[in-house]
Amino acid sequence: MASVYRTLHRWKYTSASSNPIPIPRSRASTAASTFQVTLTPPIYAARAVVSYIATTRNGVTVTEQTLAASAGRPSAWWSVVRDAVRGAPHDYTAGSLGRGIVLLAIPMVLEMGMESIFAVVDVFWVSRLGPDAVATVGLTESIMTLVYTAAMGLSIGVAAVVARRIGERRRDAASEAAVQGIALGLGVAAVVAAVGITLAPRLLAVMGASPAVTAIGSGYTRMLLGGSATVLLLFLINAIFRGAGDAAIAMRVLWLANAINILLGPCLIFGLGPFPRLGVTGAAVATTIGRGTGVLYQLYRLTRGDARVAIQRAHVALRPALMANLVRLSGSGTFQVLVGTASYVGLVRIMSTFGSAALAGYTISIRILVFALLPSWGLSNAAATMVGQSLGAGKPERAERAAWLAAGYNMAVLGAVGLLFMAFAGPIVGVFTRDPVALPTGALGLRTMSFGFVFYALGFVLTQAFNGAGDTWTPTWINLACFWLWEIPLAYLLARVWGFGPQGVFVAITVGYSTLALVSVVLFRRGRWKLRRV
Repeated sequence: MASVYRTLHRWKYTSASSNPIPIPRSRASTAASTFQVTLTPPIYAARAVVSYIATTRNGVTVTEQTLAASAGRPSAWWSVVRDAVRGAPHDYTAGSLGRGIVLLAIPMVLEMGMESIFAVVDVFWVSRLGPDAVATVGLTESIMTLVYTAAMGLSIGVAAVVARRIGERRRDAASEAAVQGIALGLGVAAVVAAVGITLAPRLLAVMGASPAVTAIGSGYTRMLLGGSATVLLLFLINAIFRGAGDAAIAMRVLWLANAINILLGPCLIFGLGPFPRLGVTGAAVATTIGRGTGVLYQLYRLTRGDARVAIQRAHVALRPALMANLVRLSGSGTFQVLVGTASYVGLVRIMSTFGSAALAGYTISIRILVFALLPSWGLSNAAATMVGQSLGAGKPERAERAAWLAAGYNMAVLGAVGLLFMAFAGPIVGVFTRDPVALPTGALGLRTMSFGFVFYALGFVLTQAFNGAGDTWTPTWINLACFWLWEIPLAYLLARVWGFGPQGVFVAITVGYSTLALVSVVLFRRGRWKLRRV
């Protein structure tokens, strides 16, 4: 590793043409004082790759002196971490890009880490109830992807508008956009709850659930869909905080919600102490209560008046023009997420043909994958905020540099996690199941999908950068091509036609996401996203 570090440190990352990589000279001379974050050797490697990809027409050559200047003292690193967790005030439209990204990314990574624990805690305890219970969680989560689609789509539009208004120094306009977004979320939640409460057993049957799974899982599905308002508002309001730059508040919301879920989950599943034994349904009840508590705290912080977005009585009114703009952005954002997340419904349908045990292994491996990837979304969301606020401040080149820098960090971090999963996939999956079919299936899936982690990291950041700029259609078309026209047909061919079984599905997931990253690089470099008006 030391020799690799020295080699990378000596490289001059220049393009094949006379056009150098876009990092201003002033940044090379001042980075030591403004970007006080210690970079590790893997980050140097990732930055080398991304810097080569990001070559544009303006800038100067990145030399080893520029890279060395990015390193700071360990004490300075801990100072940045402390400021990030505390939510110290910071202007994300000026100053060091690296410091700004880290200040946003640390609470966002912790926030996404808490969200990923939601995905793991339930399956950890439910796995003690047997493969049918785990299959219930997997099938219901596939249905819930549609709810997450609506939540994330609304979040994309609202966050883009809030970030742009904050960058323009128009906080009242940001608060008005937040109110319209919350109103949209409540409307969608009412529809989802009505459908979920009445049609839960039929929805499980449509997804290919066996009679045994349908019998024990209807209550779980009904509870999660009926409480979908907590999911929608939790995602939506946290996106408002992130777009405004208040990432630390969003982090605390998920800490609170997840702590309640962790404490209540085993109590309601197994009937500990005075709590009733609800089985798999208890997991859904605990999750809904935890998320609901988080939403109450969000509303308190929005109305308290000390956040960047502070909702007052004058802001609480429907504004048709602003609502129409949010519907336009959120509509394309929802379709974008739908194209991506609904592809998992197709993958689950293919996997369910191999039996409940194989489906349980797939569910566990996907849950672990989510646990690893959701913190990566923290860096991606940091890039979106930086892009949106920089465009609002009239600084498109700063927005571009922020996206590439965040991508480099993400590739380094997620690449390291991928190596860990490749080496220890079996023992990691073994924590959740000992079933003779589910365990090897889950381990195979986790190991296979880990080969694409570096590409996942790059694709996540660039997709969110598009969204932060308000260019929601570009990643929508990318998702449509890479998932529906490429990943799902490939999964069916590999798993069913060519006889690879469950491994074919996992290979298709890896290939699909890697393709998405490469296509995103090409389109991002064209720069049309800089011209979007929000």
